[in-house]
Order: sequence, then C-alpha cells, then structure tokens
Amino acid sequence: GGAEGLAVFLELETVALLVDATHPFAARISHNAATAAAATGTPLFALRRPAWEAESGDRWTRVASVAEAVSTLGAAPRRVFLAIGRQEAFHFEKAPQHSYVVRSVDPVTPPLNLPDATAILAHGPFAEADELELLGEHAIDVVVAKNSGGTATYGKIAAARKLGLEVVMVERHKPVDVPTVCDCDEALERIHQWLSPVKDRGV
Repeated sequence: GGAEGLAVFLELETVALLVDATHPFAARISHNAATAAAATGTPLFALRRPAWEAESGDRWTRVASVAEAVSTLGAAPRRVFLAIGRQEAFHFEKAPQHSYVVRSVDPVTPPLNLPDATAILAHGPFAEADELELLGEHAIDVVVAKNSGGTATYGKIAAARKLGLEVVMVERHKPVDVPTVCDCDEALERIHQWLSPVKDRGV
C-alpha cells in the first residue's frame, strides 16, 4: 500500500513507535516509512548497520548503481561473481560477453538471457573459507557486490581481498534523514526508552 497504506495501518493499529529495520538498499520502503510517520505523527527511528570500509589490500571500484557496475566491467570478457540479489541482475544482460555466477536467495525470474550464467541459490551467513573455495572453483576475477554492511555476507569481500580480486562495490544512496541507531542492542534500548513510560502508566 505504499506510504498511504502504511499511514492507514499506523492509525488503525494506534502504533506507538515505528522502527525502520529494512535492508540498507530498500530505499523505497524507508522513504514510505518516513512519509507515513510524518503524516500520522508516529515516532520513527531507523536501524542501519554501518557500511563496509575498504581496508589495505582491497581493490574496490565504487559505483553509484548496479547499472553503472555493468559498464564498469568493461568490454573484454571476464568471469564475474554477482552477489547483488535477484531483482537487479537483469542489468547484466547488457554485457553478455562475460561469464556470470549469480548467487541469490530466490531464483532470478525470468531467468537471465545470457549465454553463460550459473545460478547458485543460497542463504547466508557465508564464511570466508567457503567464499574462497567458491571464487576459486569458478575462477572468478571480479566480484560485484552491494555495500550492505554487517558480517553475514562480508566473507566474499574478505575472500576477494585475499585473492587480490577487484570488487565493484555498489554504494548506498543517501538515506532518509531520520534518527538512526547502528545495532540491535541500541535499537532495543531506544525502544525501551520510548515505550517504558507507557508501560509504567499501566497502558
């Protein structure tokens, strides 16, 4: 229902506090949450894990979008590991000269119209040792990833560093300007601080 539908839900359910804990790249959902909260006067804060930062030995090429990542791969054929989820994988149909290994939780639908694309269905967390094995087994020479932050999917970044591989890193868009916490413990403390006066009143 978008922002309007969420606003209706917030009012019908008399929601006391809204927490935006979506994926760092779910920009539309975060925008809808902020819009609905403002429209209904519902307090809101976001849980946003910090982005990854490049370390010594990393070979990152930073891009602003998945579409930009496609052109960054260049014209010469390469073996590419796509770890960007399934929704934007279709962009790489514009670069059929490359060989792709595409990992996602759910199948890419419709299947990619590419001459050489291997699909891997898997759900994290992914250990660095397993990522080293996967990248080596498929002779990958470039990784395309979104800067999601956190530890569950960082293994591929650490593995690429160890192997000296280029990482085309899709950076996050500027987030919606709302109060923000960085981890679950801080989020729980914020929730407790906000709701405890209500609880103390016996509501």
